Amino acid sequence: MTTDRIGDFIIRLQNAAAIGKPTVSAPYSSHVLAIAKKLKELGFVVSADVEAVGGSDVKKEIVVALAYDEHGQPRLRGVKRISKPGRRLYVPHTGAHTVKGGTGARVISSSAGVISDKEARQKRVGGENLFEIW
Repeated sequence: MTTDRIGDFIIRLQNAAAIGKPTVSAPYSSHVLAIAKKLKELGFVVSADVEAVGGSDVKKEIVVALAYDEHGQPRLRGVKRISKPGRRLYVPHTGAHTVKGGTGARVISSSAGVISDKEARQKRVGGENLFEIW
């Protein structure tokens, strides 16, 4: 059992991208699924699907297919967890700056759902600063 589902999920993605693995599975959580769908919109993953484990509907997992460019290099090059279970960090919409000169994204959990830094500035909504990805 992990206490930091988001941290576990993004590190699984980073490790899989480092070794060139095409898919990653993680325990199901609606919040983690929302993050996976946001990463799909941002272009870091190709798909995010929910599958039943062992044929039962009780236990589920999220299967994520990583995105690679035409040269076989992963689009996900690194992640940095910002807000942690022991120290929650929040950011206003004015503090949602770009990551790596615009090549990366900052993922924020807000009242409007899971959004990127660009959407936070457009919607003028702040929230919990989850992690940076590039």
